[in-house]
Order: sequence, then structure tokens, then C-alpha cells
Amino acid sequence: MEFLSVYLDYIIFSILGFMGFLAIWFSVERVIFFSKIKLENYTSLDSLEEALTKHLTALYIIYSNAPYIGLLGTVGGIIVTFYGMSLGGDIDAKKIMADLSLALEATGAGLIVAIPVLMIYNMLLRKIDLIINKYKALRQ
Repeated sequence: MEFLSVYLDYIIFSILGFMGFLAIWFSVERVIFFSKIKLENYTSLDSLEEALTKHLTALYIIYSNAPYIGLLGTVGGIIVTFYGMSLGGDIDAKKIMADLSLALEATGAGLIVAIPVLMIYNMLLRKIDLIINKYKALRQ
């Protein structure tokens, strides 16, 4: 339990930070790709869709799982808090409340990662729809 009390926040925030980094990386890559795309280079709609949707699954996984990673950190923090209380001795309400409030930071961090990624994901989906419609109009 000592390991969790010392390293839980570092582990959770590292995972969420890595997820955030990947989300930024993939989002920027997609925006650059969309700005440079040449529709005449694609011979079929399937190949265009495949190129356009690259990395979107990763963004979907990030936005759908970041809150759960944060919640895992919160649950772990609550477990550590209750374990500390169970060791007996002096139960200080201020310390318990401080520990519980720190545990909730992980859920907040998960939401901070998930919400912008969800917005970016939906904006990219909309841009893909516009590009596909443009491609279809050129092929008619």
C-alpha cells in the first residue's frame, strides 16, 4: 500500500499526460494532412477514406478512456485514504478531507484530457465529411 500512496499520482498523471501528448500529436498531424491533401491523387473513395481517418481511432480511444484512467486514480486515492484511516491511531478529519480532495484531482485531469480531445475528434470527423463530399462532387 505504501507504493500506491507514493506513486499513484505519478502513474496516473503520467498516463494522462502521455495520452494528452498523443492527442495533440495526432490532431496536429491530421490538420496538416487535411491542409495539404490533393483529392486528384486518390483513385477511389475507399482509399481516400482510409487516408483521412488515419489516427482517428487513437483519438477515439483517448477521449473515451481518459476519464476512466482519472477515475482509477481517484479510486486508488480513496483506497489509500481509507487504508491509512484503518491503521488506527488519530483520525484527523482535515487530513482525510485533504487526502480525498487530492484523490479527486485525477478524475479532473482525466476530464481535462477527454473533453478537448472529444471536441477535436468531432471537428475532424466533420472535416472528413466535407472532404469526402468535395471528392464525390469532383468525381461526378
